[in-house]
Amino acid sequence: MDRILKLLSENSNLTYKEIATMLGEPEDYIEKQIKQYEKDGVIKGYQAVIDYDKVKGADATAYIELTVTPEKDTGFDSIAQEIMNFDEVESVYLMAGSYDLLVLVKGASVTDIAMFVAKKLSTIDAVVATSTRFKLKTYKESGIEFDSDNEEDDKRSIIL
Repeated sequence: MDRILKLLSENSNLTYKEIATMLGEPEDYIEKQIKQYEKDGVIKGYQAVIDYDKVKGADATAYIELTVTPEKDTGFDSIAQEIMNFDEVESVYLMAGSYDLLVLVKGASVTDIAMFVAKKLSTIDAVVATSTRFKLKTYKESGIEFDSDNEEDDKRSIIL
């Protein structure tokens, strides 16, 4: 991976000057490269990685595996586009394996996500089957490890 992209993927708050210093390159070269990446669509955007487990009233998150019937001429693309248009959908991935699409969904609650799957996703003609998995805890995301500062927050039962 390009060294500039690697640094930005680890910390998108780095300035041109900081990246230039880290890589031993001129600042104007770094700025030009980054602007070109943005123009070419290599860099799609910048965002913070948030530990939602520490945010009061945070939304529920689910990963939904979809088995679909591809459409003639467009394959999975038109189905993926239809799914992407729902506000609840954060990400859509074409997968290899036992299912076709993986959909990351956020909702106000587990019930809201369940209703989204039942009333919107599963009613799409091309959708053959769904399997929903709810996120319980994040250990690592976007290369960043999340660790619990307070072990007492873990209230799961231990079965011996």
